[in-house]
Amino acid sequence: MEQFSKIVKFIVDMLWNSNFLVYVIIFSGIIFTILTRGVQFRLLTHMFGLLFNKKSEVSNKSKVSSFQAFCISTASRVGVGNLVGVVVAIAEGGPGAVFWMWVIAFLNSATAFMESTIAILHRTKSKNGEYRGGAPYFLEKIFKSKIMSYLFIISALICWGAVFQIISNSMTTSFETSFSINTTSSSILLVLLSGIILFGNRNKLVKVLDKLVPFMAGIYLLVVLFIILKNITLLPGVLIEIFTQALGIKQFVGGSLGSIIMIGIKRGLFSNEAGSGSAPCAAAAAEVEHPVIQGLIQALGVLVDTVLICSATAFVVLLTQDKVSSDIASMTLLQEIFKYQVGSWGVIFISLILFLFCFSTILGVSFYAKPNLYYLTEKEYPQTLFKIFTLIMLYIGGTGEENVIWNLADLGLGTMTIFNLIGVYLLSKTALKSLREYEDNYL
Repeated sequence: MEQFSKIVKFIVDMLWNSNFLVYVIIFSGIIFTILTRGVQFRLLTHMFGLLFNKKSEVSNKSKVSSFQAFCISTASRVGVGNLVGVVVAIAEGGPGAVFWMWVIAFLNSATAFMESTIAILHRTKSKNGEYRGGAPYFLEKIFKSKIMSYLFIISALICWGAVFQIISNSMTTSFETSFSINTTSSSILLVLLSGIILFGNRNKLVKVLDKLVPFMAGIYLLVVLFIILKNITLLPGVLIEIFTQALGIKQFVGGSLGSIIMIGIKRGLFSNEAGSGSAPCAAAAAEVEHPVIQGLIQALGVLVDTVLICSATAFVVLLTQDKVSSDIASMTLLQEIFKYQVGSWGVIFISLILFLFCFSTILGVSFYAKPNLYYLTEKEYPQTLFKIFTLIMLYIGGTGEENVIWNLADLGLGTMTIFNLIGVYLLSKTALKSLREYEDNYL
């Protein structure tokens, strides 16, 4: 096991700690922003209109609407990174890191547009009428071979298995702090609730996410808005601090500016997942009038995740960080911050929100896995095995933590991003052609 851990860490160091993948994803965001002529800026208001357009609803309840696909992908994006990840980013990189999280979110929304549009353009239709797509499907069309597709699926399963353990551990640790519930009991609770939904039908999963994502994001943002309004006189100072430290001469001269930029970018990448190939699995399932519609909605999902929800956490932290002890763990620090701002119930509130964020991520990833497993075989038993695998990982992660799990998540995310982006680059012309056609005929 020790030797295996060393091998995993070595590969992760090459991918992430050398900043190789960070540069690849930044470069991709810049290139796709240029090629699409800044689609995420030009059509931002149009994206919101599409999201709430009644025409995007489907009459067949067994199919996935554009809004539901948005909820599924957002469910996976919105998770531990929006809470603990932001606290860590500020602790390591200061307020300036928040600015660079915004920058990478806007760049990566172009990547999200490209990968999701391509997923719909190159998807397939099953015998029962369901759409299936994503990296495995378009990689096979490019290379006329299933090898790259299989490698992507293996990478995804490694990543998702590790992610299940990480989010379960975060949730159970939080519950132990807030409610004095031991990790074993809260792990069992999470497994039972997840099992009830996962072993229900596919439509039930979609319906749960359709309701859960807007609810959890809405209630979290309402409490944050209350805290911001309560401290409104301090907000201008926080904004000034974010921008001055992000671009400050003092940080540049001191040699810390590069570190601040890299920390913000990395945290942004881990939070929104754009380019990894996960969200296109949900995008490809959507029943839409035109492929670009879902591409635009998925691009909006990246902005909602980072610019809206991550920023909400960042503002609360920066408004309070000098009033609570910083010598405590990131999750406990966030709970103490909310306790200071809204009272003792703030600790419980953060635990419950974290539970909802974690639960939605579990369900979102489970939806992602479906088309990937169907790519391997049309038989149902791999779907059942994955559900069992999910519950096992949740229990293991909730009752214990190994450092190798974090490295496995980085390994899986890194390799699936490489395979996915190869396909997106090679098929970029089809997405750009579709965008031109959409702008000529629909705008």
